[in-house]
Amino acid sequence: MRFRQAAEFVQRWHRHHKPPPGQVFAVGAADEEGTLRAVAIVGRPVARHLDDGVTLEVTRTATDGARNANSLLYGAAWRAARSLGYVRLITYTQKGETGASLRGAGWRVLAQRPARSGWNCLSRPRDFAGTDFVERTLWQAPGAVDHEARQ
Repeated sequence: MRFRQAAEFVQRWHRHHKPPPGQVFAVGAADEEGTLRAVAIVGRPVARHLDDGVTLEVTRTATDGARNANSLLYGAAWRAARSLGYVRLITYTQKGETGASLRGAGWRVLAQRPARSGWNCLSRPRDFAGTDFVERTLWQAPGAVDHEARQ
């Protein structure tokens, strides 16, 4: 699906989340009538050291509450990434999120990331990102090639 359509869906159902900048692709889930019920936006990894040309990151998912939609999206995103030649797909959850949809899609936890104070510094001032000071969990799609194994 097109980025604009995915971004509009994110804004409609999750006003507290802005659509992430840029994408490689987006996938959506529709019901039997063709009504869009959920979207996933996939882009290059946010972390520079993971942006190796063969890894992508699910940077946003949004649903209208449709049952199992997120698990369906994570599976579809991984199939699409592999068909484009990528060997790894990752995503993050924040502290307090269960990761049930990721586990339902067969993803596994790779690492726990501590809260960080943000990217603002004197030499390069930046605005508060909203995800600063939040612990995160790094997940990887099933069957993906580990980053460390490729080095």
